[in-house]
Amino acid sequence: MAGPGSARLQGDVAAFSAALRTLVNNPQFSDVMFVVGQEQQKVFAHRCVLACRCQVFRGMLSQDSSSSVPPQGPFILGNVQPEVFLAVIEFLYTNSVTLNSHIALEVLTSSVEYGLQDLCKLCVKFIKDTLSVEQVCEALQAVVQTQGFRELSDVVLARVLRSDRLAVDELELVQAVREWAHVSSAVLERPVPEVAALPVRELRLPLLAPSELVTLESHNQQDLLIPVENIAAAWRAHALRRGSGVPSRLCRPRRGTRPRDHHRHLEPHAK
Repeated sequence: MAGPGSARLQGDVAAFSAALRTLVNNPQFSDVMFVVGQEQQKVFAHRCVLACRCQVFRGMLSQDSSSSVPPQGPFILGNVQPEVFLAVIEFLYTNSVTLNSHIALEVLTSSVEYGLQDLCKLCVKFIKDTLSVEQVCEALQAVVQTQGFRELSDVVLARVLRSDRLAVDELELVQAVREWAHVSSAVLERPVPEVAALPVRELRLPLLAPSELVTLESHNQQDLLIPVENIAAAWRAHALRRGSGVPSRLCRPRRGTRPRDHHRHLEPHAK
């Protein structure tokens, strides 16, 4: 800490970052190794860098006599792509990241799982700047159950749910929105119905079968996620065998919607 009569001066940040970048996945002087993805790619790292930059890694790398994994690893990470993990490592070493459209969403998910808020913000900015809603929708089927999905804002989530190109069934989307709403409610300290108001308007409840609506009503009594009038409109569509009084977009199957018998009655009114 600088005291009286002293000053903290800073050298070339870019040069410092470039020097640290040479250590990314460099076996020289490394003291920990990961085996990543189905390809079982070896990734080399330095414990002191990971531990000081990420609390999750600090816990993982702390010596524990009861652990079967030695301090130097190898640590097996089979559920992440090597390119995604290397992007996380790059950020930890250089505070910057190289992204492309193929890995951005998965890096976002990893950033949340590792508690890297700054990396999360960089991923969100990249996605907003470079990916269309349609591209996000196509990729989202792979991450709809992840923590990354639950970190979306209500505005972004509503935009995604408006798309016909989502390759996810409506029942799964309802459950995903419910989980998202409970996380957002806890974080924002606001009621579930309030934080979920925008995304819930985009749920296509008339696509659900009567038995699914019954279950939905039962779950809804616990958190009031969906306004009663929305559920009533879905029942009315069943009773009248058409999407009467329901916006046509809410009666239109998505790319991933599983067919149900009553859909043939809704389709003429969804065009």
